[in-house]
Amino acid sequence: MTDKKHASEEKLTRYEKARILGARALQIAMGSPFMVKLSEEDLIRLKYNPVEIAKLEYSQGLVQIGVKRTLPQPQHKEEAPKKE
Repeated sequence: MTDKKHASEEKLTRYEKARILGARALQIAMGSPFMVKLSEEDLIRLKYNPVEIAKLEYSQGLVQIGVKRTLPQPQHKEEAPKKE
């Protein structure tokens, strides 16, 4: 939607972003492969922290977890994360 009333719907809220990062960090902690190529040096710098790795993936637009929002009307809109 392009009207000003719904302009805020195009961006993820900080709570949605936190939920996405947390879900991806949990996947990484459970052994999911990284979506970004990291050297041993990068992993040491990130201290093997799944949250930091998830943040890095998110910043590069590689996290494919979306948000389903309930709108005031009886319809739904799905939002995919956008590159920031």
